[in-house]
Amino acid sequence: MTALYSTKARVSGGRSGRARTDDGLLDVNLALPKAFGGTGDATNPEQLFAAGYAACFESALRLVAGKQKAPLQDAAVTATVELLPNGDGFRLGVGLEVETTGLDAETAEKVVATAHQICPYSNAVRGNIDVALSVKAG
Repeated sequence: MTALYSTKARVSGGRSGRARTDDGLLDVNLALPKAFGGTGDATNPEQLFAAGYAACFESALRLVAGKQKAPLQDAAVTATVELLPNGDGFRLGVGLEVETTGLDAETAEKVVATAHQICPYSNAVRGNIDVALSVKAG
């Protein structure tokens, strides 16, 4: 199968290093969060994942609303990513808070559920990460 899009990111220094994409559009310092004894003065992988998931999910939401001819006027997605203990290691937990304007509650719930089925991030984590969805229609 031919990829629709491909990108690369290189990290040197792990959680206290630097991340850069091959095109240079993303070039950020990384730092351990204060919760782990770090400085917290730069972004971390969980923040990057939260931003990516929220952006991807909102795009999926807008695509679904358009295909279903739902009268979505505006939307916002807030992703909460938690780093949780898992034996000797760690695991992620995710919460997606979806806000819609122009949809009644029932339609918003349906559009969000369908978006969760087609979003590439949701498909990537399904069965591996618990994702809690909450929907606010207005």
